[in-house]
Amino acid sequence: MNNPFDLDSTGLFEARYVAFLETIVHLRPRLHRYCARMTGSALDGEDVMQEALFEAYRKLDTFDDSRPLSPWLFRIVHNRCIDFLRRREVRQEAEAAAAAPDSVMPVDLPGREVDRAVERLVVNLPPKERACVLLKDVFDYSLDEIADLVDSTVGGVKAALSRGRAKLATLTDAPRAEPAANAELVELLRLYVERFNRRDWDGVRELASADARLRVADCFAGRLADSPYFVEYERPIIPWRMALGEVDGETAVIIMRDDADGLTPFSVIRLGVAGDRVVRIVDYIKCPWLLEAAASVAVA
Repeated sequence: MNNPFDLDSTGLFEARYVAFLETIVHLRPRLHRYCARMTGSALDGEDVMQEALFEAYRKLDTFDDSRPLSPWLFRIVHNRCIDFLRRREVRQEAEAAAAAPDSVMPVDLPGREVDRAVERLVVNLPPKERACVLLKDVFDYSLDEIADLVDSTVGGVKAALSRGRAKLATLTDAPRAEPAANAELVELLRLYVERFNRRDWDGVRELASADARLRVADCFAGRLADSPYFVEYERPIIPWRMALGEVDGETAVIIMRDDADGLTPFSVIRLGVAGDRVVRIVDYIKCPWLLEAAASVAVA
């Protein structure tokens, strides 16, 4: 990277950053699961986690290596999630909708851990309650550890857990209503998929703006025009095909692996569109945990 302090700098990631990512690869599915549940989207969760890990990399010299690495990383990703929710103004909407007396009696969920359905329901909670329920009932942190992670007190964590669990007990795992995809967007993505499957790289480039940005997790961030992106897909690493689909209700390009069991979803590409051009491509092919954490994956 030309500028080691900017995740979207032009070029391949510097070797030291890639090495750092490799040392924590065992933690990333867990960190992503938390981010996905906090943001309500597996794709948003991965973007937030990548930003958080880059921030952690920049702060490595401040880390006390006599302490466990995981809680330190969780605190950074938690703060990034809160920043994300503030930007989306979800915090204000959730707090207004959930205004309720603090004296709600606690309701214990069955079993020590919530199941995946309830885990997805936490998106209906205000951010602090959401974080406390996830950290305690899904990730099994102690009250003291949670208080440190969310910058609260043990009493504050207990109260948030009580309110959050009580609200979850009244909810059902009904699918959330998602906005219908724009017809022009779907047509542009259809053309992208069609040309990608033909390996018509010039045709794909025609769909992108001149200054379109590309990010490939763990690898590259910068201008699409400066990348070896299409060359990588020419290499026969795995038999693949692109398909139009949805991940957590968002229209996306699904990378399908073509193996003995037929075509199966393998990874995701997220496209940002402005007008009739692709302006941003985020390829998650190096993030195998993403689809596993998604609440829903559909292929057209």
